[in-house]
Amino acid sequence: MASTVQCLLCPFQCILKENQRGICQVRINLKGKLVSLVYGKPATVHVDPIEKKPIFHMLPGSKSFSVATFGCNLGCKYCQNWQLSQSKPDDNKNYSIEPKALVKLAKNYRCDSIAYTYSEPIVFYEYTYDTSVLARQNRIKNVLVSAGFINPAPLKRLVKYLDAANIDLKGFTEEFYNKVCFASLKPVLKTLEILATSSVILEITNLIVPTLNDNMKTIKKMCQWIVKNLGAHIPVHFSRFQPMYKLKNLPPTPTETLINARKTALDAGLFYVYIGNVYTADGETTFCPRCKKAVIKRYGYTLLENHVTSKGKCKFCNEVIYGQWESL
Repeated sequence: MASTVQCLLCPFQCILKENQRGICQVRINLKGKLVSLVYGKPATVHVDPIEKKPIFHMLPGSKSFSVATFGCNLGCKYCQNWQLSQSKPDDNKNYSIEPKALVKLAKNYRCDSIAYTYSEPIVFYEYTYDTSVLARQNRIKNVLVSAGFINPAPLKRLVKYLDAANIDLKGFTEEFYNKVCFASLKPVLKTLEILATSSVILEITNLIVPTLNDNMKTIKKMCQWIVKNLGAHIPVHFSRFQPMYKLKNLPPTPTETLINARKTALDAGLFYVYIGNVYTADGETTFCPRCKKAVIKRYGYTLLENHVTSKGKCKFCNEVIYGQWESL
């Protein structure tokens, strides 16, 4: 009699019969054993500027070797990488790159970090974990770019090898998560709390979708929660939505909405607030929370000026700037 297995990786905790896949489509019960279908099989690899993740508070101007597999445990209607996240690995072309080879590639391309990104690194957890361990041994930093829908136990195991993370806080109501992302908010907030109490450089992205999560009162509550529960120093990126996947009927996020969101966040007490996917005057600049001078200026993914010392302080007033500014 075939036995069932339960995946304890994410809050769905899928119970799988023989040959059945989890919601993520990349984890399967094979003869009573939970198996990853994407271990060592990335769908895409790129060398990106670290700012593209976006990570603004670790090694600005550096290169990050970026990797993703197919699959995701969410089903966001507006997914910007749906070709990866909503596809099965056996229906598409995969590369074959084991963790040791991946770390070697990162070194060959002179990348200071490896980013687990694009789709959802939680569903290729074992690949991410094993690569992270080897990367740390080779003095390469690890960056997690994720929706944060993971159980606490596997997250705490992985955190030991992470250096930075950008968590996509998709909205701030359970209704939005349920109807638009087919998930729930509470586990993501728990992920953020765990990361905020670790040594990981934590940043947050909120993609603002017109009519769905663009209510300024809700955005204010989200920012107040971040200040109270994570800290005013946590960077927040408000990102512009582009019509994509199942929400092509909606318009791009108005620039004014993003500017208002940034002002709302700053008024709530956040120190570092950015605007992504569209150019605005101050949306990519890091300001010192004390003297208010621009300590890092960017244009797109290009670093223009950096006035943060190697010890992580503002060159003008000696205030500590949250982040990691030196290589290992």
